[in-house]
Amino acid sequence: MPPDSPRSEPGQRGGLLPATERLLLHRVAAEQAGGRAPSLVAAVARDGRPVWTAGRGRAVGLDPAGGGAGADTQYRIGSITKTFTAVLVMRLRDEGRLALGDPLDRHLPGTTVGDRTVAQLLSHLGGIAAETPPPWWERVAGQAHPTLADALGPAPGRFRPGRRHHYSNVGFAVLGALVARLRGMSWAQALHRELLAPLGMSRTTALPAAPHAHGFAVHPHADVLLPEPAHDAGVLAPAGQLWSTTADLVRWSAVLAGHTDAVLSADTLTEMREPAAVEPDSGEWRLGAGLGVQLLREPGGVLVGHGGSMPGFVAALWARPAGTAAVAMANATSGVAVVDLAVGLIDAVDTAEPPLPAEWVPAPVAGREPLDVTGVWYWGPAPYTLSLRPDGGLLLAPLGRSGRCSRFRPGPAGRGTFLGVDGYFAGETLIARRQPDGGLRHLELASFVFTRSPYDPADPVPGGVDADGWRPAPHVGGGQD
Repeated sequence: MPPDSPRSEPGQRGGLLPATERLLLHRVAAEQAGGRAPSLVAAVARDGRPVWTAGRGRAVGLDPAGGGAGADTQYRIGSITKTFTAVLVMRLRDEGRLALGDPLDRHLPGTTVGDRTVAQLLSHLGGIAAETPPPWWERVAGQAHPTLADALGPAPGRFRPGRRHHYSNVGFAVLGALVARLRGMSWAQALHRELLAPLGMSRTTALPAAPHAHGFAVHPHADVLLPEPAHDAGVLAPAGQLWSTTADLVRWSAVLAGHTDAVLSADTLTEMREPAAVEPDSGEWRLGAGLGVQLLREPGGVLVGHGGSMPGFVAALWARPAGTAAVAMANATSGVAVVDLAVGLIDAVDTAEPPLPAEWVPAPVAGREPLDVTGVWYWGPAPYTLSLRPDGGLLLAPLGRSGRCSRFRPGPAGRGTFLGVDGYFAGETLIARRQPDGGLRHLELASFVFTRSPYDPADPVPGGVDADGWRPAPHVGGGQD
């Protein structure tokens, strides 16, 4: 490619309309130019598969006149690494090796943060230091903080555990050490064996592997570059070490968005994406935290993912759960708004080409709860509908102007029980009570009784029903003719 040829064409096409591709390319080109990024790469995925990639800029290596970057060029992804560490922890939980409410000391004794729970560390609610003691860990070799104790320092506490969200890099160093201890191998070995290899993410590594971008600082007042160091972070690696490509991060976005359960169950991913904390002092919250993932509240819904930065690099991965995802990376220390770019790419695609609803098909009902549980039910005088879902679960929704909506899945207790998965009744059990002959009597849910008619006296309504039943309101006031 001649030095003066712009690298502007998409590197991969996957069914988007030409007008949409042009719109996405314009956004990438504008951010690369406006942010003065030596190079910038981006990708969009739908249904967990890449549909578009692009790259701009040529200063990928130490020769600014070199070739441009593509879908296979590695960039350092910084704190996106934390999402991998979190999934490793959640796999341990699902195997019964730990509980999220366990104090750290139960599994990794001897630290100065042993009273914090696993869940608090995952959601940055542990109240511990954001960074290591000096020197700044991101720009020095890992030998500067050779042990976990060195990374934590003698007094890492900052707030009462659980009081507020306080982002902590050292908290994820602790979680990486927890993974290593319970797996009996290094964090990097566990990462490769459990996540990278099964997902085919061969271009995601702890140290850079060619072709890879070099990190630069861009002078704030001149168009010149300064190479940034790229050291092994040592014990801090679980917080921000990894290098990856847009092609590999699209695969990872399919995990976080729930398009695949290859390495983690759908239920656990849903749990990770539930808001556990929000950034304090932000009014109407925009940025929040789940269990090892960041949540970004946008007009179109809450996105899941993470931003990342290390000296010389910025990166972002965001996805709509079960929807569109985008990745953006640049080899510049600052100035490039990759988070806004990734979110903008998602919005642009979904606006220009809204995803089609799944085609409706009749669902078999054999082996499912009989259809007599569906229909209108009353909680006291309030009407609700109960619908059978294609997955064999139920949806409880109010018919009036207000009320609580929840989904349920078949419960472990067998026929006639359902477990709430979201909304007010999450974790509560819905029981269909039947007559000895199998006829349906009423529903019980978290001590509430739902009946086929409002306050049916034939059913065990808590507190009973007035013996005189429904009646007109007493006559009050009124003038004479």
